[in-house]
Amino acid sequence: MPDTERAADAVFLQFAKWPEAGRVKTRLMPELGADGALDAHNRLTLSVLDNLCATGYPVQFWWDRLCEGDLADAATILQEVEGAGLVQKTQQGATLGDRMEAALSTSLQAHSRALVVGSDCPSVDPAYARKAVECLAGHDVVLGPSEDGGYVLIGAARVVEGMLSGIDWGTPRVLAQTCERLEEKGLSFALLEPRWDVDEPEDWLRFLRQVQ
Repeated sequence: MPDTERAADAVFLQFAKWPEAGRVKTRLMPELGADGALDAHNRLTLSVLDNLCATGYPVQFWWDRLCEGDLADAATILQEVEGAGLVQKTQQGATLGDRMEAALSTSLQAHSRALVVGSDCPSVDPAYARKAVECLAGHDVVLGPSEDGGYVLIGAARVVEGMLSGIDWGTPRVLAQTCERLEEKGLSFALLEPRWDVDEPEDWLRFLRQVQ
C-alpha cells in the first residue's frame, strides 16, 4: 500500500483465554466460584472488546486455544466476536512472550503497526489505545505499564526475533525486563502512563465500581 496509507494503518490484537469454567480467572475463584469467575472473565473480555472496537481501528481476536464440542461456556463471547465479524486466530508459542512476538510479527506483514491487549485490561480505554498507536509513529515499540509491574498493552512497528524472550512472566519484573530486552535488541520504545488490570478480587471490585 502507499506510504501515506501505511502510516495510518494499525490493528489491535485482543489476546483471550478460551472461556471454560475452572480454567479462567482462577484467582477470583475462592470468592466467586468457578462459574462466577467465568462470568467475570466474560464481562472483562467484552469490556476490552468494546474499548478496542471503539478506537476505529480493526480488531482481531486471538484465542490461547480453540476447543471443540460443548461451546456453552464460550457462547457469550463467541456471539459478540462472530457477530462483529472479527478475524479469529490462535496464539502460537510456548511462552506469553513467544505468543505475543509471533502475533505482532505476523500482523506486521499486513499492517504498519500492531498492538496486543489482554482481555483482563479494561483500563485500556479507546483514547489510551489510540495514543499507543500514535506513539508508534516515532518508536519501534510502545508499552502501557500496569500497576503490578507488567503491562496492559504492547505495540510494535518493528519486531526483532527474541525481543520478548527471557522474561519472568507473571512477576513484578516483567516491564523492567522487557525494557532491558528491547534496549539489547536496539529497539526504541515509549512508555504510556500506568494503568491496571484485573487479577485479584480487589481488582474485580475496582472494575465493578467503574462500570456501575
